[in-house]
Amino acid sequence: MHELAITQSVVDEVRSRAGSRPVHRVRLRVGALTAIAPGSMLFCFDLVTAGTVLEGATLDIEVSPGQGTCRSCGASVTLPDPLPLCPCGSADVAVLAGRELTIVSMEVG
Repeated sequence: MHELAITQSVVDEVRSRAGSRPVHRVRLRVGALTAIAPGSMLFCFDLVTAGTVLEGATLDIEVSPGQGTCRSCGASVTLPDPLPLCPCGSADVAVLAGRELTIVSMEVG
């Protein structure tokens, strides 16, 4: 489960920015093409925040859809999962969005 390591990295970054101030909420944007399971991140979040300034904080995860352009037919396509396929059947898709993992904001006390 790579979500544990990813969640730990997010928490480490938030902790470095928050210092000793308690953190109440963290908002993330996770691209649909990252192969990260938001539910697993939510589960891991409580584990890795125990005993830190993030303990008891809420993790909000927004999943952003993948977007791409088919090189075969030129169509703009929404990519719901990590396998980029165009409705025309082509897998020759230029991925434009959906691979991000971004800390959008954090609420500190």
